[in-house]
Amino acid sequence: MSEEGKIVKSIHVIPLKRVYWGRRTNRADRAIRLIRKYVARHYKEAERIVISNEVNNYVWQFSREKPPRRVVVEIRFDKEEKVAKVLLVRKQNIVSSRSEK
Repeated sequence: MSEEGKIVKSIHVIPLKRVYWGRRTNRADRAIRLIRKYVARHYKEAERIVISNEVNNYVWQFSREKPPRRVVVEIRFDKEEKVAKVLLVRKQNIVSSRSEK
């Protein structure tokens, strides 16, 4: 069996707007849990979910209180090892009000 036959790749846009409903102080924490829950729902046979440091840093880049509203990720699911890896596809161009004019 070829290497590509074992690994399923797909691109997902995960909406994170739901984390804004709760307390402000732990939104980024809940965003990471929501990403893990989303992958578990779409890849039910995955026994382990690994979120890359790039995705984690992207969610946490504007502190704990202001995670992005959505994140575009690539999910690579290895059928033999039953591991789903979540990788960042692209960073959104976020215009910050803190930038100098």
